[in-house]
Amino acid sequence: MKPIALLLILALSPAFAADKSKTWTDPDTARQEDPDFPVQGEYGKDESESSLGVQVVALGDGNFDAYFLEGGLPGLGWTKEKDRTVVTGKRKDGVVTFSGKELHAVIENSRISGSFGSAEFDLPRIERTSPTLGMKPPEGAVVLFDGTSVEGWENGKMENGLLAATGTTSVKTFKDCTIHLEFRTPYKPHARGQGRGNSGVYYGGRWETQVLDSFGLEGKMNETGGIYSIAEPRLNMCLPPLTWQTYDVEMVSAKFDEQGNRTAWPRITVKLNGVLVHEDQELNKTHTTAAPVKGEIKDEGSPIFLQNHGNPVFFRNIWVLPRGSS
Repeated sequence: MKPIALLLILALSPAFAADKSKTWTDPDTARQEDPDFPVQGEYGKDESESSLGVQVVALGDGNFDAYFLEGGLPGLGWTKEKDRTVVTGKRKDGVVTFSGKELHAVIENSRISGSFGSAEFDLPRIERTSPTLGMKPPEGAVVLFDGTSVEGWENGKMENGLLAATGTTSVKTFKDCTIHLEFRTPYKPHARGQGRGNSGVYYGGRWETQVLDSFGLEGKMNETGGIYSIAEPRLNMCLPPLTWQTYDVEMVSAKFDEQGNRTAWPRITVKLNGVLVHEDQELNKTHTTAAPVKGEIKDEGSPIFLQNHGNPVFFRNIWVLPRGSS
């Protein structure tokens, strides 16, 4: 066989194909190595409502889904009651083109422009951050992780000052409390569904708010903001992967009578990236899927658990303000 022919066969073989399992955990590296990464993101206005918002999701190899949201981006006008239109697109020569029924758009130079029905649009790419990002612990708070050590965690592992999702449990336990934590999902453009940056935060070791790269998706109970197997969020406030995001949670523990019998289920209020996604939601089962703590609920403090689901998800700035602890 001639050398040229052999090289051609090798180049076309699966072993030499693009690495579809490639995972990025650093935004600067992703931006340098993958031209799809700086295209993915949100396009619209970041301070007020507008007639349209667009979320663009990278799917690998120059392929994208774009979600056109009536009324603006989530948290800035769009709600689940408003229209949401998805269109596929392809990158070629530095330009991404989307075409659908009554919809045509291009992304070039960090802007998306085109027509939707009879209306024309031209929107910049924006990068939103949570208003509670970097929030300092108030007086009386228990700092569980500040980037200096993992002493507050069983099976804790720190990488570059961040807490890895290793299936780690807080040493301290809590009853009624306020919880703040920040998380970042990896960039895995070829992954889909639950394989795309999966982890979870379990309150009391029993009830999970999902952590997942669910940017642009519908907002189901198994996506970021959802309480797994109990309730879906009011809207999907998940930001793009490799963006630092926040959960701010008010936890009210189960109530018991003098004989130790449970008289009320626990309840939870959740803000994702500063936007209310659950309000006084009853946690009406003893645990959600894959919880490390199961069985009957007891009148005692319980830990926080960060799930290991085989993805490089990281956490930082975790603190709890107790209204009762053990």
